[in-house]
Amino acid sequence: MITIEQLKDVKERTDALRRYLDIDGKKIQVEEEQLRTQAPGFWDDQKSAEAQMKKVKDLQKWIDGFNHVNTLAEELSLAFDFYKDELVTEQEIDEGYAKALEAVENLELKNMLRGEADQMSCVLKINSGAGGTESQDWASMLMRMYLRYAETNGYKATISTLQEGDEAGIKTCTIQIEGDYAYGYLKGENGVHRLVRVSPYNAQGKRMTSFASVFVTPLVDDSIEVNIEQARISWDTFRSGGAGGQNVNKVESGVRLRYQFKDPYTGEEEEILIENTETRDQPKNKENAMRQLRSILYDKELQHRMSEQAKVEAGKKKIEWGSQIRSYVFDDRRVKDHRTNYQTSDVNGVMDGKIEDFIKAYLMEFSSEE
Repeated sequence: MITIEQLKDVKERTDALRRYLDIDGKKIQVEEEQLRTQAPGFWDDQKSAEAQMKKVKDLQKWIDGFNHVNTLAEELSLAFDFYKDELVTEQEIDEGYAKALEAVENLELKNMLRGEADQMSCVLKINSGAGGTESQDWASMLMRMYLRYAETNGYKATISTLQEGDEAGIKTCTIQIEGDYAYGYLKGENGVHRLVRVSPYNAQGKRMTSFASVFVTPLVDDSIEVNIEQARISWDTFRSGGAGGQNVNKVESGVRLRYQFKDPYTGEEEEILIENTETRDQPKNKENAMRQLRSILYDKELQHRMSEQAKVEAGKKKIEWGSQIRSYVFDDRRVKDHRTNYQTSDVNGVMDGKIEDFIKAYLMEFSSEE
């Protein structure tokens, strides 16, 4: 059964969260912001009104999150007292402690997400590396891992583009993951993911190494101002669908957006290419492609700001976007993150989307430096 020290730890961490999050201040702020929503003509400017409503909603979520933690902590303390009178069992105490501790840790983790884009949804793109079928199969395994993570954590995940592999797996895919703090939690997945296994595609049963890259950007909405020069946009359309039969879309609903981007800081130019086949409705696919373009341009500005901040902050540990971040060694039953040194032997669990411990380790290591 838990000890008095463990009970005290939960209470102290709960009290600390109340101070760190300034819950009392947020309650006053919610009341003040709600009064603004009741002003005459509030909805005359719909964009401004929606931003105000979102502000109130976001504040209330922090209050509700803390109230949940505080309730579990109080129930645990009460149950501990009841145990002395033999009104509850040791098992009930331990179960209450596990729930309270998990809630405390989750809110502590969320408190680390203070970046400008952390609370946004995200776009996650996976590209297979060199190596043909083996790396394409690895890319499809990563796609499943992130889809399972999204499902388990209550996010809405939509595959907006997918290019099948030559024999198996995928060459590339883009997933929109929508929900609060999706970008904040998944931003640390940026980089190259390395697989080591005995290949099922090799007749000699050799141990093979494969790579796939993951790129995560914030998914912006209409409340974020992003400068897009319409003259730099060009469109193509194409038929989307499967290999044949009823799966073929006879209408050119797939869209391909090309944007000639010029970096305002360096003057360098590059072409941004986005494809979207998410729906059978071409206007909707165009809308989705534009949303992804907005997200990419916003992320470029965000990365520039982070880069400038890093130059100012002497001694800051540099995070290399695109560098090898994690190895998945199947025959040794080991998954290791090279940035935090966190590792686990639960390979099957990780590939089924259980990456929360890697996310937590990353945020604890780097969140104070962003």
